[in-house]
Amino acid sequence: MEEKKKGFFARLVSGLNKTRENIVSSMDSIFSGFSAIDDDFYEELEETLIMGDMGIQTTMAVIEELKKTVKEQHIKDPAQCRQVLIDSIQKKMDLGENAYEFENRKSVVLVIGVNGVGKTTSIGKLADQLKDDGKRVLLAAADTFRAAAIDQLAEWANRAGVEIIAQKEGSDPAAVIFDAISAAKSRNADVLICDTAGRLHNKKNLMEELKKINRIIDKEYPDAYRETLVVLDGTTGQNALVQARQFMEAAEITGIILTKLDGTAKGGIAVAIQSELGIPVKYVGVGEKIDDLQKFNSHDFVNALFQTENKGKGE
Repeated sequence: MEEKKKGFFARLVSGLNKTRENIVSSMDSIFSGFSAIDDDFYEELEETLIMGDMGIQTTMAVIEELKKTVKEQHIKDPAQCRQVLIDSIQKKMDLGENAYEFENRKSVVLVIGVNGVGKTTSIGKLADQLKDDGKRVLLAAADTFRAAAIDQLAEWANRAGVEIIAQKEGSDPAAVIFDAISAAKSRNADVLICDTAGRLHNKKNLMEELKKINRIIDKEYPDAYRETLVVLDGTTGQNALVQARQFMEAAEITGIILTKLDGTAKGGIAVAIQSELGIPVKYVGVGEKIDDLQKFNSHDFVNALFQTENKGKGE
């Protein structure tokens, strides 16, 4: 397990390479290029963070915190600000203790996200991980508007070695969830993961569909622990933040799965999402392999982003 974790950290370092080149190299040249901490120094830092898709709101908060620490600790050397900045970013991304409570309870996990973000793939990878941890996992193919989505989920269920409940294309998603809950209870499943549609262009329909699904879960499986994860594509930067806000209007989001971090210079969006929305990034994806989706760890992420030594904190 430790070996697997080290392997993922190496892939995370590699995956964040574009972001590191985009943000960190520019930041390091600021830390080494300025001889004094002045307005120009802060302005340059601010611009670099915004360019890395950390978002204006998050950037302003990080810079304000940096100014406060510089003043309190009487820091004079710009180079000393590097660690202060890293610590500030890490603090903003801490998940808290109960981020993965759903793993320890009989739970229903709703997964939403627009087409193309890696939603079905993420569900398959999550199912595989949970099964490896000894959980009995059941999948529900409630994204019934695309035949491809049902077929793809069935393929992932087969790869992960878990069971799937599905109906034909065009079926009522709520009916699929109803069947899946019955099956989860009768088969004593630990985790029921539901693939749901994410048609943001028709938000009213999406909201109604999710409300109907939630009503069925409340009625048929009231004791189940509830988790609602939204899958976002890291390569879209600030658009991912916009999508997350729209999904928050349609459902009570408890966590984010951030995919495709290996293909983007916009990895700073992970910081922005957590800081601005108050919703934790719970999983990150840095590749296509089945084990390339991993639990988010703020220490690992920030260490990989800034290529500091992996201190092995956290899980």
